[in-house]
Amino acid sequence: MLSGYVEDAHFNDFNFENQRKTFHSYGFCEDPSVNGAGTIVSTTNFADDPDDKTEDRLEKIEDRKSKKVIDGKTVFESRPLRTEDRRKRVRNNDAADIEGFLGPWGGYVDEEKVAKPTEEMQKELDEIVAKRKKKGKQAEEKTVEEKSSLHIQDPLDYQGRSFLHIPQDVGTNLKSLDPPDKCYLPKKLIHTWSGHTKAVSSIKLFPRSGHLLLSTSMDCKVKLWEVYKKRRLIRTYSGHSKAVRDSCFNNDGTKFLTAAYDKHVKLWDTETGQCISKFATNKIPYCVKFNPDEDKQHLFVAGTSDKKIVTWDINSGEVVQEYERHLGAVNTITFVDNNKKFVSTSDDKSLRVWEWDIPVDYKYIADPSMHSMPSTTLSANGKWLGCQSLNNQIIIFDVHGRFRVKRKKIFKGHMVAGYACQMTFSPEMSYVASGDGDGKVFIWDWKTTKLFSKFQAHDKVCIGCIWHPHETSKLITCGWDGQIKLWD
Repeated sequence: MLSGYVEDAHFNDFNFENQRKTFHSYGFCEDPSVNGAGTIVSTTNFADDPDDKTEDRLEKIEDRKSKKVIDGKTVFESRPLRTEDRRKRVRNNDAADIEGFLGPWGGYVDEEKVAKPTEEMQKELDEIVAKRKKKGKQAEEKTVEEKSSLHIQDPLDYQGRSFLHIPQDVGTNLKSLDPPDKCYLPKKLIHTWSGHTKAVSSIKLFPRSGHLLLSTSMDCKVKLWEVYKKRRLIRTYSGHSKAVRDSCFNNDGTKFLTAAYDKHVKLWDTETGQCISKFATNKIPYCVKFNPDEDKQHLFVAGTSDKKIVTWDINSGEVVQEYERHLGAVNTITFVDNNKKFVSTSDDKSLRVWEWDIPVDYKYIADPSMHSMPSTTLSANGKWLGCQSLNNQIIIFDVHGRFRVKRKKIFKGHMVAGYACQMTFSPEMSYVASGDGDGKVFIWDWKTTKLFSKFQAHDKVCIGCIWHPHETSKLITCGWDGQIKLWD
């Protein structure tokens, strides 16, 4: 059973907030009850001190009240400043005192301008700085001397020609500019090149002829192999302290570039193995490409991890142009349209088309349904750009038209999510082939996009796949099991 007395009351919102804020700021407020109207309620005890026997105790009480409460004024009412409300400034307004003049810039008397850490914090800070110094030292010390070793006894043949000379006794005309009339599906393994101790990251064929094969690997080495005859290992180039990511031959194959995770791009002489020059990017170069024009062979572009595409001049060793539009690390660069333009793909899931030496992309292709495309290949006839998309599809772009996606040319069935598996076209454009994340090779029909063939090529990811430009059915693959294989 309830008993008591209930009284209706209304308290204005503003008055309530006013009294609440006053209490928080000054420590007093008005008693809200009707009976105690005008009575101050305070956290401070203004009452008489029973132990105080002095004559002026009443004055002390009044003094205490006046310091804390000035006529019970709230935070919304103006009141004279109390002594503790104002900080004292250091003053010197004498303009004649040139060195000592402070004007309005004099600080406060009790101001501390330098905040010093406590002893415990200082110890922690010293430990962190020491750890950072140690890490920095280790990174600086690792510089690798560039060297190369020749693995064959006869670098020159009986006529004094080096291994770069295109052989004419292999049953195929390697100097021909026309692709084979008809290509066939590769079915059996002919040869395995093994020499890398870790995963192979990319393979590149010698320009035009394809009689030599350059492989880069996670074991920091680059190796040059024969594709015909004895299929020997010719030369090993070592000069990177971390895994080598990409490589690129110049037009005549006498030099090549390597890009590695040690943030260096290096230029090598293919025949002698000498490192001609090196370019420090301070960022990881993910892809590197020579400009294919004959008069621009001294220029190359590198796509880096800091979203830039950088053009270097080999002669001067300096950056001559930067293309900064991507929003993620640049994965691939491909020259199209008679080398007047190039296409770049990035982690930002977009594809951008640039005109050479103009640092603003003139075409930007991005779609909410698009995925990142970490590997691209231009067809032999230069009409189609094949992009390996991370949603397990190969997408084809029309290069000569308006760079539109060919909706009817989408190749599916393989699993590449998370891997930059290379795809390739057969020389006469009848097949499309690609490696996948399970180590398989998939081959589709170009016209119908039907899957024609799939076979297990490697024990781990099949990352690289190249169709030989002069052969009807020779396919070269490389994988993370450290092997390179030739199929026919």
